Amino acid sequence: MKITNLTLYKVPPRWLFLKIETDNGLEGWGEPIVEGRASTVEACVKELSDYLIGQDPRKIEDLFQVMYRGGFYRGGPIMMSAISGIEQALWDIKGKFYNMPVYEMLGGAARDKIRVYSWIGGDRPSDVANEAKEKIKAGFTAVKMNATEEMEYIDNTSSVESVINRIAAVREAVGKDVGIGMDFHGRVHKTMAKIIAKELEPYRPMFIEEPVLPENNEALREIARYTSTPIATGERQYTRWGFKQLLMDGYVDIIQPDVSHAGGIFEMKKIAAMAEAFDVAVAPHCPLGPIALASCLQVDFCTPNAIIQEQSLGIHYNQGSDLLDYLKDRSVFKYENGYVNILEGPGLGIEVDEEHVKEMAKVGHDWKNPIWRYKDGSVAEW
Repeated sequence: MKITNLTLYKVPPRWLFLKIETDNGLEGWGEPIVEGRASTVEACVKELSDYLIGQDPRKIEDLFQVMYRGGFYRGGPIMMSAISGIEQALWDIKGKFYNMPVYEMLGGAARDKIRVYSWIGGDRPSDVANEAKEKIKAGFTAVKMNATEEMEYIDNTSSVESVINRIAAVREAVGKDVGIGMDFHGRVHKTMAKIIAKELEPYRPMFIEEPVLPENNEALREIARYTSTPIATGERQYTRWGFKQLLMDGYVDIIQPDVSHAGGIFEMKKIAAMAEAFDVAVAPHCPLGPIALASCLQVDFCTPNAIIQEQSLGIHYNQGSDLLDYLKDRSVFKYENGYVNILEGPGLGIEVDEEHVKEMAKVGHDWKNPIWRYKDGSVAEW
């Protein structure tokens, strides 16, 4: 079996899909994307295709090593996201060839289902209590929201109180046992992160996410002194080498690798195994499309320290198209009592609606995240 062709589809709301074809008729799907840099990743996939055409798609480890190490310069969001989407598609092909789900080839199921959470509140969080109630009524047992909009290096008391008031309103609305993730999104600098982390304690967040930017991960040591809330980070780390120091430092409780950024399915499995050795949980990052979610779930199902899965159904980014629109069987991600059941189909366990993908690729997108500024005109973190 040989790879014969790679086709890319840029589809709304902000995704890039990849189809890899083989000479025996098997096809695999992947999702190589950096949100806001779809065209750049698209170009990278096309460059990497020279390493793939004519190769056996089942040789996933070897092809990964060639793509990762063959160009001398390695790592980073663009290169690793391109490799990630390709790698997902290779696993999809391999699973279809052997007629088994990917998780079976990675050691077999470690669970029957995985807990999922849903986003509330949008980029500038508001009306979170009512949204949280709606998600709980829909069957979710955990939600996540942005903690704040832009925040100054040293901000005022009202900004801190607005963060606390939001989680207080959600906690009151949903009760004590619903998980509430608070995503700092790298918007909060170290000085304010210490204050907010301490003030959040009485409301028992499920975790605080990216309390500082990943380039400032050394600050997690200090933040950990101010809170017993689990600290989560990792969506902007790439490969097991990107997670190595983070785990060795010992201040992270939950890592959040992204299967479309960190290196793909097998790389995420390796990262999770590293984390298990440090008694650290895994909650994969995935505010993306259905192919990325299916890839995450394949890792979740065979990973003992996976605890919860992010998913994008109804997320504020999905304007005009949503998670299920690109699938033939929309019931595959049916959420029941806050969980999604194990996927039984071969490969990634989903069937992409290719005709709809082609139609929406005619629409395309040029999604970019907004540029935020402080009151003085300087650039703020989004």
